[in-house]
Amino acid sequence: MSGRSRLALSAYAATLLAAGALIPLVEGAGWLVQAAVLLGVQSGVGALARRVPLARTLTVAAQALVTLVLLTLVFARDHALLGVLPGPQAVMRLGELLVAGGEDVGTYSTPAPLTDGIKLMVVGGVILIGLLVDAMAVTFRSAAPAGLPLLALYSVAAGLSDGGAGWLWFLLAASGYLLLLLAEGRDRLSQWGRVFGGASRTRAGLAEGLSGTGGGSSPVRTGRRIGVLALGIALVAPLALPALDSGLLGGNGPGNGKGSGGGTISAVNPLVSLQNNLNQPENREVMTYRSNIENPQNLYLRILALDEFNGSEWRSSTRRLTDVPDRLPQPAGLGGDVSVTEVRTNISASRSYQQTYLPLPYPASEVRVGGRWRFEPEGRTLVGDDGQTTRGAQYEVGSLVVEPTAQQLATAGSPPEELLREYTQLPGSLPEVVAETAAQVTEGSANAYEQAVKLQDWFASEGGFTYDTTVTSGTGSSAIARFLRDKEGFCVHFSFSMAAMARTLGIPARVAVGFTPGTMKSNGAISVGLRDAHAWPELYFEGVGWTRFEPTPSRGSTPSWTRPEVPTGTPSDAAEPSADTSTAPSALPSADDSCPPQLRQEGGCGPSQEAGATAPTDRGTPLGTALLVVLAAVLVLALPLSPLLWRTRARNRRLGSGGRTPADAVARTLA
Repeated sequence: MSGRSRLALSAYAATLLAAGALIPLVEGAGWLVQAAVLLGVQSGVGALARRVPLARTLTVAAQALVTLVLLTLVFARDHALLGVLPGPQAVMRLGELLVAGGEDVGTYSTPAPLTDGIKLMVVGGVILIGLLVDAMAVTFRSAAPAGLPLLALYSVAAGLSDGGAGWLWFLLAASGYLLLLLAEGRDRLSQWGRVFGGASRTRAGLAEGLSGTGGGSSPVRTGRRIGVLALGIALVAPLALPALDSGLLGGNGPGNGKGSGGGTISAVNPLVSLQNNLNQPENREVMTYRSNIENPQNLYLRILALDEFNGSEWRSSTRRLTDVPDRLPQPAGLGGDVSVTEVRTNISASRSYQQTYLPLPYPASEVRVGGRWRFEPEGRTLVGDDGQTTRGAQYEVGSLVVEPTAQQLATAGSPPEELLREYTQLPGSLPEVVAETAAQVTEGSANAYEQAVKLQDWFASEGGFTYDTTVTSGTGSSAIARFLRDKEGFCVHFSFSMAAMARTLGIPARVAVGFTPGTMKSNGAISVGLRDAHAWPELYFEGVGWTRFEPTPSRGSTPSWTRPEVPTGTPSDAAEPSADTSTAPSALPSADDSCPPQLRQEGGCGPSQEAGATAPTDRGTPLGTALLVVLAAVLVLALPLSPLLWRTRARNRRLGSGGRTPADAVARTLA
């Protein structure tokens, strides 16, 4: 094996050994096999380009181009030109996946689920590091600087890890780097002839040294000893150093530490990964619960409310936090004449689900949960303090099932002036079409309640909207206008648009984020998965309080107070989760206009025959297909170069010497 081939294999092995540090961060290790295969193709292209030979920069460029093609085939094939070439749409798709992956990293605890975005980040990251290592160590023959990208890969993984078995991953990464250095050292020494082993100065010892068979300490063996000693020091030295309390990305979270002071929260937007969750091929479980509620379909699990719209996004306002009281205060605006039933729910969160906000039925009246949690009274949410999250949390919630009548909502009085002013604010950038459309849809309404119901029904059934989770997610003013024009989107678009339109009509509105009720399991518990993530608008009516509406078609359940009176036994009464029924999002087109609005809202009409949005499909590419395409490209490249390769090989044979002994080498040198 030539020295450069040995270097290429060492660079390949060093990259994979350093990538092992990523294994604890993601569930499953199948991505590493895929990364290894793609990295092997990348290294093979580099080896072929160096044999031609191409200029060094062209070799690296060829590897980079092949890398982009491979990533396009695996992650963005449906957007590629001719199904192979990385055109603008494919590059945009890769960018979207990277953004979604970054958001997922901030949402999930380790080990995180292998979403498409996270998979692209880890596989693409390993391949990119491999390209840098191969270029530095093999193409430019400088192995020492190649340790920098390897160190970067290990450092990122170590910073995100919980610290378990960190020494093992460091040992693997460092061993790979030493292997690379040894391969380079051996290659450099071999260019000077046989290695002199430092044998004795006797005639026999000199002969052994020249032949390379002596038993003395050679430079390679010395290098190995130094490497082992350095690894040992690197593993032991940190034990003698003072440790830090927080990890690389650690933080104190919201609030002001562990005391009982008030503190404030400036909430992050939890919608960052909602679209990606809805498009997961598997409805991965994030929590289960049991409740004594009569109709579980009404039990939405709410995370928080987004009450501020600045033209770019809906977000949660900065709020004051307090200690969690034994009994939560009465919900704002709820009158004594509204029907209220108190229910109890026991919730168990998955260890893979990490969220700063505690999912609760709304409005919660009592929460029994361990850990460090704070209460935000305005949104009635519980927020983790000092790094507290929902991971593995088990808690019991008492909540109110508020069931107002249509008459109570229609005769609701004016809301308090301060609340009205805060929850009807709109940015100046909101296009006029939003207010104009709201006025057209609600024309003829006698009160705010009728306006709200007309808005809901227009979005859910009468306006010709299509539920589609593949539409580009946008949260700003222009995204609302585009949604009203194109009439395609998912829960984010429906809820944000209805809340904004309600505000143009003078109705206080905000957007709630959480989960739909989930699916009943055979043991009676209800399972909530990633694809149950949801957003819905809440509108305020004096005497009732914040009231849920459901404008998104085929998602969740239509609130009883927005439905016309129907006889017992209609489909609206059979909305409980069951083993055969899931509230997972549907990507089917809107039902035919002849279907009654209520059945159309709950998905009882079936799809129309017109073309519509299709369900999200696996956008990955079979590994065999990718390899066949790469092999074909290599063959196409090799055919016109074969005469050059043949002439080069013949020239090397003609100019080469048959002598293989040290004496022959000296004779060639002196000649």
